[in-house]
Amino acid sequence: YGGMGLDFSYNVAVAEELGNIRCGGIPMAIGVQAGMATPALTRFGSDELKKQFLVPTIAGDFVVCLGVSEAGAGSDVANIKTTAVRKGDEYVINGGKMWTTSGCQADWMCLLANTSEGPPHRNKSLICLPMNLPGIHVAKKIDKLGMRSSDTAQIFFEDVRVPRKNLIGEEGKGFTYQMLQFQEERLWAVATVLTPLETVIQETIDYTRQRKVFDQSVLHNQAVHFRLAELATELELLRSLLYRTTALYVEGNDVTKFASMAKLKAGRLSREVTDSCLQFWGGMGFTSEVLVSRLYRDLRLMSIGGGTDETMLSIICKYMETLPSK
Repeated sequence: YGGMGLDFSYNVAVAEELGNIRCGGIPMAIGVQAGMATPALTRFGSDELKKQFLVPTIAGDFVVCLGVSEAGAGSDVANIKTTAVRKGDEYVINGGKMWTTSGCQADWMCLLANTSEGPPHRNKSLICLPMNLPGIHVAKKIDKLGMRSSDTAQIFFEDVRVPRKNLIGEEGKGFTYQMLQFQEERLWAVATVLTPLETVIQETIDYTRQRKVFDQSVLHNQAVHFRLAELATELELLRSLLYRTTALYVEGNDVTKFASMAKLKAGRLSREVTDSCLQFWGGMGFTSEVLVSRLYRDLRLMSIGGGTDETMLSIICKYMETLPSK
């Protein structure tokens, strides 16, 4: 379908390299395209759907968005309210999506919707939804604290008709498919923060070395260089966890627990690194002229998007409860 047929470790390598872009929005948009809205179509979609949607997306001719979060259901995916009701050979879609990355410019959406009245984990399906259909309303581009180079849309659906053949895989398996997509999404997100955090630590070292306070460099203070050393150590530990998790995933293992741990740590470390480093930049750190202030805003999303820190903790706890007692 136009891809290179490489395993997921190459996605992680690309994501890590994209961290050299000096903002969070562009790597995130590419991540939605490559590892958040297309894995389910790749794994479970029909050949016809792959030719119609996957091929132009891989080629870069189509932009895709992921329609999961809603105003009342972000990390709580099971609680989404958007419906896709079967009528003949079509689904009729009503509802809305919120926080949709690339939603203002997307050519199609990987939509998660309720297709039956059954239990919340077995009544959902993923559907390839062209964004030019009648009844789709992009209400607004959301004004955000960070990731300002990325458009984030609020979208409503009013009696939108889409062919039933646009269903990805089996009806009712959408929740399961989406949970699988989340693992790649979270690992991609972790990989994208490694390089920016490393960069901001190094730039802070360089700045505090030349910035003088009370006739000595800021870096000369033990509190400063010890803190930077701690943060650099934590970053390398995160990198090791990511690489281990990726290796296990490529081997075909369930990495939900480790991916959740990595996502949790990446979110918290993104906050710790950018907050500590911004403090060491002093007044300059509070301006929009330096990278640390942009990453302070952009990377704050790591603890919220793709599952909050609290959601990651809940997942980790559930997996720990399945471990045999010693």
